[in-house]
Amino acid sequence: MAKTLTPPEALHRSAALCSSSEHCIADIREKLSRWGIGEPDARTIVERLVQERFIDEGRYAIAFAKDKFRFSGWGRIKIRYALQQKRIGNSDIVNALSLIDEEAYTTRLADLLEKKSRSINDEDVEVRRSKLLRFAASRGFETELVFRILKEIES
Repeated sequence: MAKTLTPPEALHRSAALCSSSEHCIADIREKLSRWGIGEPDARTIVERLVQERFIDEGRYAIAFAKDKFRFSGWGRIKIRYALQQKRIGNSDIVNALSLIDEEAYTTRLADLLEKKSRSINDEDVEVRRSKLLRFAASRGFETELVFRILKEIES
């Protein structure tokens, strides 16, 4: 078990953590719990971090959405779900998702589908299409967009 921290030590450590990279309230609460900080102290620490702008859920949502799209190739549905799991507010999620460039989004999906299509050995068009659809859905892309891109790839 990790060493239990005092509330001032936990505040200092969590402030240092938040200044090096974006974190949400849920992440910090989890860390505080692991450090042995009780709920009243954790609430006070989180309030202070938010007040001093070490934690900003809107800023976190934007950074998370951009990173997951750019580096992991996630679609909007998967990003939305992951942010909801972290208890980010709906308005922050909507704002973050709206900042994803639409052209880059469709290009990324087309590239992913073309790459995946080359790895599928099945010759049956329907089986191939269903495998590509499942792949894109697992990445969190919208079904109607996937169908549109698949039509473009097939023609």
